[in-house]
Amino acid sequence: MALKCGIVGLPNVGKSTLFNCLSNAKAQSANFPFCTIEPNIGTISVPDPRLEKLEVLVNPERVMPTTMEIVDIAGLVKGASKGEGLGNQFLANIRETDAILHVLRCFDDGNIIHVDGSVNPIRDKEIIDIELQLKDLDTIEKKIASLARVLKSGDKDAIKENELSLKIKEGLEKGVSARGLDFTQEERDIIHRFNLITSKPVMYVCNVDEDSVKTGNHYVDEVKAAVAHENAEVLVIGAKIEADITELETYDERKMFLDELGLDEPGVNRLIRSAYYLLNLYTYFTAGVKEVRAWTIRKGMTAPQAAGVIHTDFEKGFIRAEVMKYNDFTTYGSEAAVKEAGKFKVEGKEYVVEDGDIMHFRFNV
Repeated sequence: MALKCGIVGLPNVGKSTLFNCLSNAKAQSANFPFCTIEPNIGTISVPDPRLEKLEVLVNPERVMPTTMEIVDIAGLVKGASKGEGLGNQFLANIRETDAILHVLRCFDDGNIIHVDGSVNPIRDKEIIDIELQLKDLDTIEKKIASLARVLKSGDKDAIKENELSLKIKEGLEKGVSARGLDFTQEERDIIHRFNLITSKPVMYVCNVDEDSVKTGNHYVDEVKAAVAHENAEVLVIGAKIEADITELETYDERKMFLDELGLDEPGVNRLIRSAYYLLNLYTYFTAGVKEVRAWTIRKGMTAPQAAGVIHTDFEKGFIRAEVMKYNDFTTYGSEAAVKEAGKFKVEGKEYVVEDGDIMHFRFNV
């Protein structure tokens, strides 16, 4: 399931540095705007401690974590919605992602140029928001114009789409992103087809200095206050520190470095997991002596749909799913013990897969 998170922000806020830490793809990073022109794409493993536990219990030949794609999109500037600074290209790249990681500079450093001359994450956020909203306003106005021709026929779907489009247009004109408007889930499913940038889920990543990486700073507090109404997660991370961690070769060296900072794990691990859940994703596992593997599904998928992630034939010929809960398996220690305890379940086509399920599919092609 190829899902993408796009890293966005103004130039020189730490996007490419963060991307390098996430993917080890070594995107170019320099102290001037438009260093990144083409989007860099990295496929990253999603850290999951449950895999480590399963590996100990099953002792497989190999372990395969689930993955997701991170896209490093070039820095946006004022006027991007009108094509400034290669804006049309950048905005098109954002449109192709499933969620947005919005990086905000929350540190002072006179050696790193800010495109607007001073550090102000709220101003930076508003610049990006306005450009994305203006682009969506242009998109929704074209949508309304195209619907006008169909409305006269009384088409119910067109009437509903027009109603939602007008509500979105009114919100955008007031500076409210599509995701900030009140819609039912059914309405959101319709809006998803509009492919609006501001309807995508967003997480704000506050890039801080070493002294602020554990507790944050006044810039972070300002960001949290500014986005409180958005129901968006705010994550604090030190991109420079993360870059230093990736340069360390051994686990012991990395652990010592983290201990000195008072951190339990690298910030990028938290970021990847948060991005995974931002996309409304779950993980289920298959576990055998050949392989223990994590699989990505969307929340709410049924057992046949989950089977289809492995191979389309599994979904087409689905018969049943044999299911163990992760907690039961790790508590009892083996499939036989889970069965003996009466915790082993056989589920049919209607079963909705839960995060952490350990599954084996029976199918017939």
